[in-house]
Amino acid sequence: MVQFFTEAHSTEAVNQRVGASCDPRLARIAESLVRHLHAFVKDVELTQAEWEFAIDFLTRTGQMCTEERQEFILLSDVLGVSMLVDAINNRRPAGATENTVLGPFHVAEAPIRAMGETISLDGKGELCRYEGRVLSLDGMPIEGACIDVWSDNADGFYDVQQPGIQPKWNNRGRFITGGDGRYVFIGIKPVSYPIPDDGPVGQLLSALGRHPYRPAHMHFTVTAPKFQTIVTHTFVGEDRYLADDAVFGVKQTLVAPFERADDPAALWVSTFDFIMTNDDAREAV
Repeated sequence: MVQFFTEAHSTEAVNQRVGASCDPRLARIAESLVRHLHAFVKDVELTQAEWEFAIDFLTRTGQMCTEERQEFILLSDVLGVSMLVDAINNRRPAGATENTVLGPFHVAEAPIRAMGETISLDGKGELCRYEGRVLSLDGMPIEGACIDVWSDNADGFYDVQQPGIQPKWNNRGRFITGGDGRYVFIGIKPVSYPIPDDGPVGQLLSALGRHPYRPAHMHFTVTAPKFQTIVTHTFVGEDRYLADDAVFGVKQTLVAPFERADDPAALWVSTFDFIMTNDDAREAV
């Protein structure tokens, strides 16, 4: 029976149009999207003016996107959607290091550096020694793990945001573990910084009474053969924005100690172990 469109039966009217030849996964996603979107419109009784404003907001969001900037991903970030997708796709056993968002400033193929070498090339900031181990879930050291690290500089900018101002590869590097699974390098104690807030997403945050800041963090991507890749940050424990990260990236297990160091090469030391799970561990979660 044909279901004509009415306010009461809007969802059914739209979803009955999905054809039998539609890919089953696409059909499930589209039908669920329609159900939830229509339920939202009915719940708030969206006005015509509000609908028009929403269309304009999405249009301006798209117009803000360039090869260097993805405003829609930023929108996904501030609504917590990016973190939710990441959490669903990276469920791990208790004790394994948790994932968080990659962020927009990762650059592939950073220089491979010797253990203990510095990644800070601009001479700014308070130096920090990062150290720890890469271990399997049963506590065994992982040899040959690649630890790819990057952070902002002391002014709160990544090198790719300031070409010609910061040295290339500033606060970036890759380190390969030996048989003991240990890593150590010198970086800086990172600082908190705002996400880009000069576009529609920034206007949304302001209208919601939210700030655009991320708490200070060091990025890590840890890879090793036969193990799940870890994409994560470690966060500076006393940062003022820990409880209200603009993109919801903080997890309790990722808050790391940053302690004063008795070391002429670094003012701070941060120790953190990365616990990896086998490729097949996801199936058991």
